Amino acid sequence: MATFEFSTFAKETPIGRPDVDGMAGVFVPTAEFDLEGSTTIRKGAGIVGFGNPDGSLTVYFEANRFDETSLHKWENKVRKAYDRMVTNAPTVSKSPKMDAKLLEQVGVIDGNGIMVRQPEKLMAWLERSNAMDTAPESPSITWGKK
Repeated sequence: MATFEFSTFAKETPIGRPDVDGMAGVFVPTAEFDLEGSTTIRKGAGIVGFGNPDGSLTVYFEANRFDETSLHKWENKVRKAYDRMVTNAPTVSKSPKMDAKLLEQVGVIDGNGIMVRQPEKLMAWLERSNAMDTAPESPSITWGKK
């Protein structure tokens, strides 16, 4: 039986699936992530998730594959992925055991909004994705209670 060894996520990464309005990490792919060969995470995706006890990450993502107008902005993609995650909605836009070295946490999200703590890394991801027009206007995005 093969065993898999995962890198460990950052110490500020929330552990375990958050409840509705709970805190989760916001991620971008690292240079080690094979974006061109990926069949899951697509360019410009909003990615949220949490740490697992084995050091891996569970992530949910949204890339607006069907070009919905309401999902054009990056923060709306993040919010959609977050809503799926906290309600544990059935989706194929999920990876339950992602190696932590493939993603880097750039912020956090909860029921009140998103706080991007490393905006330069988010901008690099959006630039790499040719999606700068989806970038947030500010590192702090609030929407209040649902």
